[in-house]
Amino acid sequence: MQLTFRQRSLPFPRRPLVMGIVNINDDSFCRDGTLDATAALAQAERMLREGADIIDIGAESARTNRGPISIDEEVARLLPFIHAWPDLLATMPAPPWDPEQCWPPLLSINTWRSEVVAQVLPEGGDLLNDISALPTARNAELCARHDTALLIMHSVGEPKVPHTHVEYQDVMNTLGEFFEKKIQLALSAGLSRNHLMLDPGIDFAKQRDDNLRIYRDMEELHRFERPVLLPVSRKTVIGDVLGLPEPLDRDAGTVACIAAGLRRGAHVFRVHHVRAAAQAAKTLWEIQGVVHTP
Repeated sequence: MQLTFRQRSLPFPRRPLVMGIVNINDDSFCRDGTLDATAALAQAERMLREGADIIDIGAESARTNRGPISIDEEVARLLPFIHAWPDLLATMPAPPWDPEQCWPPLLSINTWRSEVVAQVLPEGGDLLNDISALPTARNAELCARHDTALLIMHSVGEPKVPHTHVEYQDVMNTLGEFFEKKIQLALSAGLSRNHLMLDPGIDFAKQRDDNLRIYRDMEELHRFERPVLLPVSRKTVIGDVLGLPEPLDRDAGTVACIAAGLRRGAHVFRVHHVRAAAQAAKTLWEIQGVVHTP
């Protein structure tokens, strides 16, 4: 299995990738965001040195208790980071401490409004992390135009609107039907299957038991033969299980979710605490004794 973007490809199986979260905003639920592009780049550099394979930059919090920012403001927050990304990589040598770390690292752009996507993808980015659930083919068309991989996330309804009322008779069956439909939509827009990654959307329009079911039965998504990303970091479901309302207290639970996801074949983990995630993924991978891919 291959993941293709910007004329590069990554083969799987391989040790899972770690995606570090950089928030270029001032309302992140973990309070780790910054509106200073230089500070955001410094965060990204630290995460790369701690083992991140992908940096995921987002300028708008997904929190549903905050209103959306304007399209112009989102673009203005993203572009300075995207423009400075090549210079950051030019100052960093390939990591001698870990030959399996993806290098050069990948840049993921976390946005969903096609008006923003149309302005930022021409400037750079290897992956579009689209939390809109791909309601139309427009973002897939833009990814195809710029040879950018597309992460398709399951959700219900428009982002930044709470969907706590959503119930499923069988969440895994719903995910299967959703990804079947959205993969076909992306292919019809000109992307190849190798450009696609899937995200079951932990905590997005899902309740505690739905999320736990996804962790237990995630292997059902392997039938699509696409890499699966698990957004495990400090999620509400962890707080529900452990009785921890403060997101910053949930890193141990996050590592537990990485262990569960890796055992069931997840390929990418999206996290805030990169060092802990990278060390956990590397150790668990060696314990499993999976064959390494050069």
